[in-house]
Amino acid sequence: MNEHSFTAAERLAVYRAIGERRDMRHFTGGTVAPQVMERLLQAAHQAPSVGLMQPWRFVRVSDPALRQGIHDLVEAERVRTAEALGERADAFMQLKVEGVLDCAELWVAALMDGREQHVFGRRTLPEMDLASLACAIQNLWLAARAEGLGLGWVSLFEPAPLARLLAMPEGAKPLAVLCLGPVKAFYPAPMLVLEHWAAEKPLADMIFENQWGQHP
Repeated sequence: MNEHSFTAAERLAVYRAIGERRDMRHFTGGTVAPQVMERLLQAAHQAPSVGLMQPWRFVRVSDPALRQGIHDLVEAERVRTAEALGERADAFMQLKVEGVLDCAELWVAALMDGREQHVFGRRTLPEMDLASLACAIQNLWLAARAEGLGLGWVSLFEPAPLARLLAMPEGAKPLAVLCLGPVKAFYPAPMLVLEHWAAEKPLADMIFENQWGQHP
């Protein structure tokens, strides 16, 4: 505890948002009030970014035809992913992996064009533009949870066709289709755990000291 700490209640709220954030796939339609959407986008825009390049761009998809087009791209990749999974294909096809047609708001998060001009912090690690966008999405995710809204990150799509669908300039790259809106309930655990698709690993397995593989 120090002079810069939040109050106990404030700290608990932060950790609660982190702990209860879920990658949501089941939505109940509805709407998101404009002022709430503005708060969420402001939260995303306050994310850290390497060299203050702010590489994130968010495209709201309000055209039903475009939404259907995105759904078609996701469905095509869902089938290809199932084929690549071999013996787990049938189990994968039974999973609900997106809520593109069900969510109140659909957004596409993308990396801006012209990123090669930004050298600060990227000379040896050019992928830090992607890391910065991921931080913005995480900010949006946590803020949505605090507002009682679900958010799902869909990555099942080929970037180039989605970029063309949204008339993105050359060099821009979509990273996430974000399904956002009211939900009936938040999953008590990650959906893939509940569906017995995967198991969470303990934090202790991922912490090393001084050398890789050497645990404290």
